[in-house]
Amino acid sequence: QVQLVESGGGVVQPGGSLRLSCSASGFTLDDLAIAWFRQAPGKEREGISCIGSTDGSAVYIDSVKGRFTISRDNAKNTVYLQMNKLKPEDTAVYDCATRIRCGSTWHRPDRMDYWGKGTLVTVSS
Repeated sequence: QVQLVESGGGVVQPGGSLRLSCSASGFTLDDLAIAWFRQAPGKEREGISCIGSTDGSAVYIDSVKGRFTISRDNAKNTVYLQMNKLKPEDTAVYDCATRIRCGSTWHRPDRMDYWGKGTLVTVSS
Protein backbone atom coordinates (compact mmCIF):
# COMPACT_ATOMS: atom_id res chain seq x y z
CA GLN A 1 0.00 0.00 0.00
CA VAL A 2 1.41 3.35 -1.06
CA GLN A 3 1.42 5.71 1.85
CA LEU A 4 2.98 8.97 2.97
CA VAL A 5 2.92 9.77 6.66
CA GLU A 6 3.81 13.10 8.21
CA SER A 7 4.86 13.46 11.82
CA GLY A 8 6.50 15.94 14.14
CA GLY A 9 3.79 18.53 14.47
CA GLY A 10 2.78 20.01 17.78
CA VAL A 11 2.45 23.19 19.78
CA VAL A 12 5.45 25.49 20.01
CA GLN A 13 6.02 29.02 21.22
CA PRO A 14 6.94 31.80 18.80
CA GLY A 15 10.63 31.64 18.03
CA GLY A 16 10.72 27.91 18.64
CA SER A 17 11.58 25.03 16.33
CA LEU A 18 10.03 21.84 15.07
CA ARG A 19 11.18 19.18 12.65
CA LEU A 20 8.57 17.53 10.50
CA SER A 21 9.08 14.18 8.85
CA CYS A 22 7.49 12.75 5.74
CA SER A 23 7.98 9.00 5.55
CA ALA A 24 6.97 6.73 2.71
CA SER A 25 5.88 3.12 2.73
CA GLY A 26 5.06 0.91 -0.19
CA PHE A 27 7.34 2.86 -2.52
CA THR A 28 10.71 4.56 -2.53
CA LEU A 29 11.23 8.30 -2.51
CA ASP A 30 14.66 8.04 -4.13
CA ASP A 31 13.58 9.10 -7.59
CA LEU A 32 10.90 11.56 -6.57
CA ALA A 33 10.77 15.19 -5.66
CA ILE A 34 8.96 15.93 -2.43
CA ALA A 35 7.14 19.13 -1.61
CA TRP A 36 5.80 20.42 1.67
CA PHE A 37 2.52 22.29 1.73
CA ARG A 38 0.55 23.93 4.47
CA GLN A 39 -2.98 25.09 4.94
CA ALA A 40 -3.89 27.59 7.60
CA PRO A 41 -7.47 27.94 8.84
CA GLY A 42 -9.55 29.81 6.30
CA LYS A 43 -6.73 29.95 3.78
CA GLU A 44 -5.78 28.08 0.66
CA ARG A 45 -3.16 25.37 0.73
CA GLU A 46 0.22 26.77 -0.25
CA GLY A 47 3.41 25.08 -1.33
CA ILE A 48 6.30 26.11 0.89
CA SER A 49 9.27 24.02 -0.20
CA CYS A 50 10.36 21.32 -2.61
CA ILE A 51 13.44 19.12 -2.76
CA GLY A 52 14.64 17.43 -5.90
CA SER A 53 15.55 13.78 -6.24
CA THR A 54 18.86 13.90 -8.07
CA ASP A 55 20.95 16.62 -6.49
CA GLY A 56 18.74 17.42 -3.53
CA SER A 57 18.35 21.01 -4.65
CA ALA A 58 15.67 22.89 -2.77
CA VAL A 59 13.31 25.77 -3.34
CA TYR A 60 11.34 27.80 -0.82
CA ILE A 61 8.70 30.45 -0.76
CA ASP A 62 9.92 33.81 0.46
CA SER A 63 8.07 33.72 3.76
CA VAL A 64 10.05 30.70 5.00
CA LYS A 65 13.46 31.34 3.43
CA GLY A 66 16.17 31.44 6.03
CA ARG A 67 13.91 29.82 8.63
CA PHE A 68 12.92 26.47 7.13
CA THR A 69 15.22 23.82 5.69
CA ILE A 70 14.09 20.84 3.67
CA SER A 71 16.29 17.75 3.50
CA ARG A 72 16.05 14.10 2.63
CA ASP A 73 17.48 10.82 3.85
CA ASN A 74 16.89 8.27 1.13
CA ALA A 75 18.23 5.47 3.31
CA LYS A 76 15.33 6.15 5.68
CA ASN A 77 12.90 6.91 2.86
CA THR A 78 12.12 10.15 4.62
CA VAL A 79 12.07 13.86 3.89
CA TYR A 80 12.34 16.43 6.66
CA LEU A 81 11.32 20.01 7.16
CA GLN A 82 13.30 21.77 9.85
CA MET A 83 11.37 24.83 10.96
CA ASN A 84 13.13 27.46 13.04
CA LYS A 85 12.10 30.88 14.30
CA LEU A 86 8.48 29.89 14.05
CA LYS A 87 5.84 32.58 13.94
CA PRO A 88 2.13 32.47 14.76
CA GLU A 89 1.39 32.82 11.06
CA ASP A 90 3.14 29.48 10.49
CA THR A 91 0.24 27.78 12.25
CA ALA A 92 -1.26 25.32 9.78
CA VAL A 93 -1.70 21.71 8.82
CA TYR A 94 1.47 20.67 7.04
CA ASP A 95 1.53 17.87 4.52
CA CYS A 96 3.92 16.43 2.01
CA ALA A 97 3.37 15.29 -1.52
CA THR A 98 5.32 13.70 -4.35
CA ARG A 99 5.97 14.47 -7.97
CA ILE A 100 8.64 13.52 -10.50
CA ARG A 101 10.63 16.73 -10.11
CA CYS A 102 10.13 20.11 -8.52
CA GLY A 103 10.14 22.13 -11.76
CA SER A 104 8.29 25.40 -12.05
CA THR A 105 4.93 24.19 -10.75
CA TRP A 106 6.05 22.49 -7.53
CA HIS A 107 3.90 24.86 -5.50
CA ARG A 108 0.64 23.82 -7.16
CA PRO A 109 -1.31 21.24 -5.18
CA ASP A 110 -3.08 20.04 -8.34
CA ARG A 111 0.27 18.97 -9.80
CA MET A 112 1.20 16.52 -7.07
CA ASP A 113 0.77 12.75 -7.16
CA TYR A 114 0.62 11.26 -3.67
CA TRP A 115 -0.27 13.04 -0.44
CA GLY A 116 0.03 12.37 3.22
CA LYS A 117 -2.72 13.22 5.68
CA GLY A 118 -0.90 16.06 7.36
CA THR A 119 0.34 17.08 10.76
CA LEU A 120 -0.81 20.11 12.72
CA VAL A 121 1.64 22.81 13.74
CA THR A 122 0.44 25.42 16.20
CA VAL A 123 2.63 28.38 17.06
CA SER A 124 1.24 30.14 20.08
CA SER A 125 2.36 31.68 23.33
